[in-house]
Amino acid sequence: MNTHYSDTRKIDPSLGEILGDGTPNNADRIEIGPTLLAFSEWQAAGLQLPNLANMREYRWRRLTQHIVDRGYAGLLMFDPLNIRYATDSTNMQLWNTHNPFRAVLVCADGYMVMWDYKNAPFLSKFNPLVREQRAGADLFYFDRGDKVDVAADVFSNEVRVLLEEHAPGLKRLAVDKVMLYGLRALEAQGFEIMEGEEVTEKARSVKGPDEILAMRCASHACETAVAEMERVARAGVPQGNMSEDDIWAVLHAENIRRGGEWIETRLLASGQRSNPWFQECGPRIVQNNEIVAFDTDLVGSYGICVDISRTWWIGDQKPSNEMVYAMRHAHEHIMTNMEMLKPGVMIPDLTANCHRLDDQFQAQKYGCLMHGVGLCDEWPLVAYPDKAVPGAFDYALEPGMVLCVEALVGSVGGTFSIKLEDQVLITEYGYENLTKYPFDPALMGEL
Repeated sequence: MNTHYSDTRKIDPSLGEILGDGTPNNADRIEIGPTLLAFSEWQAAGLQLPNLANMREYRWRRLTQHIVDRGYAGLLMFDPLNIRYATDSTNMQLWNTHNPFRAVLVCADGYMVMWDYKNAPFLSKFNPLVREQRAGADLFYFDRGDKVDVAADVFSNEVRVLLEEHAPGLKRLAVDKVMLYGLRALEAQGFEIMEGEEVTEKARSVKGPDEILAMRCASHACETAVAEMERVARAGVPQGNMSEDDIWAVLHAENIRRGGEWIETRLLASGQRSNPWFQECGPRIVQNNEIVAFDTDLVGSYGICVDISRTWWIGDQKPSNEMVYAMRHAHEHIMTNMEMLKPGVMIPDLTANCHRLDDQFQAQKYGCLMHGVGLCDEWPLVAYPDKAVPGAFDYALEPGMVLCVEALVGSVGGTFSIKLEDQVLITEYGYENLTKYPFDPALMGEL
């Protein structure tokens, strides 16, 4: 019997024409997304899939409302994460971060236009909220050379014409990250340029129902990948030939296998390389009876960031009493600080009332107590008391915000650091810890 192409191109013919998240069930669909492996694991875990059309509309409505509330003509975005938020469309995301060739304009009436790579206008056509696809926002020197000013004039004129139609009489335009010639050209068109990052960060800070479902799925995929990384590390390190890079590569591979996208850092360190923190992983061979600490910083399924940290003791001996104390202290730090989380709490109050680390750990504590998370690390940041800037974050927590609660415990000149971090949803009445991954029982002194 001949197999028809309409069956062979489907991701899974048994699932029908539409997948559980509302996307077309065909192998040539434009929007990137989870794999069969991820879908099967989520089904087994009883997780509900997001409806992506609803998620996209929620984000579009939030951006539009934030534009209207500020009296702006529109919001012009070049940051690839803001573009992903606005359109759910991707195109060479990491390359685009340092060669900005994409832009999205959301007008005050909600009309949305995408400028994309000249050969790829189709990459956002799956989303009916993107009303037009154009090209010509590539205003960087490598691409335009000594005529970048000409390209910027053409682009800015297109923006002016669009806003005259969709936001007549309004001249204040919010822009997030723009190249120098682009800024000059927009100002020459008569626009007053406003702070676009303030708009996008505030809009992104409160997640809608389908974004939360997507984050639950992404968290499950990330933790499944971390479990495989731990399995490989515990099996391989005692053999004496496993490097930090070997361990870290497992997380990358398992993330991609589930439709994840990339990892923003290389924050895995072993033994004494974990102190001071922020040495990124390398070729060092991890020794038996050492600490391995890491921070996922993982952009996973649906483009959702899952930013969790764990520290493992790998070996056949017991960790030192000093390590167990540091681990318990770090655990107490994040769990105590988590208890403060609920709607209405002011961010400065979180700073003022936080758990205090021991004096020996103060100098090398983490850069913040907590930070927002969504498509990446996001606003707001909750500072430690000695780092807080009055007036920088005078805002209340709201339901739908998601915060990563941090701890870094290690003394100056010490032989190790403990890194822990959980991802926490602010609910209507308190909080929910989305992170289920266990803490290492040996370091917790339970073995």
